[in-house]
Amino acid sequence: MPTLDSIVPRLPASNLARTIAFYRDVLGFTVDVAWPSAAPTFVILRRDQVSIGFFEPNHHQPGPPGYAELYIGTTDTVALYGVLQGRVPIEWGPEVYSYGRREFAVRDPDGYLVIFTEPTDEAPTTTEPGSG
Repeated sequence: MPTLDSIVPRLPASNLARTIAFYRDVLGFTVDVAWPSAAPTFVILRRDQVSIGFFEPNHHQPGPPGYAELYIGTTDTVALYGVLQGRVPIEWGPEVYSYGRREFAVRDPDGYLVIFTEPTDEAPTTTEPGSG
């Protein structure tokens, strides 16, 4: 079975600037990703080997705070997809996105979106936005 190698929780924030300030200024995180860069609606904050994503709720990621996504790195999304297909409904994917990731998603029993991802040099297979 493919190895799972990382997880980045992605959580809604009612005030993203306040959340960034707290994690950066109080807990010592740095902003690893901010999208869009001019006025972020999504960030990944990192400290050491820990990463946490936060987003402003929108129609693709409805929130409200209390909703969560788990973004789990794996060594082989295609093989893992094969293991899970037919055992759990697949929300989307696997697809290769323009940001160099192959991803697919399922939901857990509580409705949390679980996204499996791996880096790839393959050409994108969709123009639809993925999770990142």
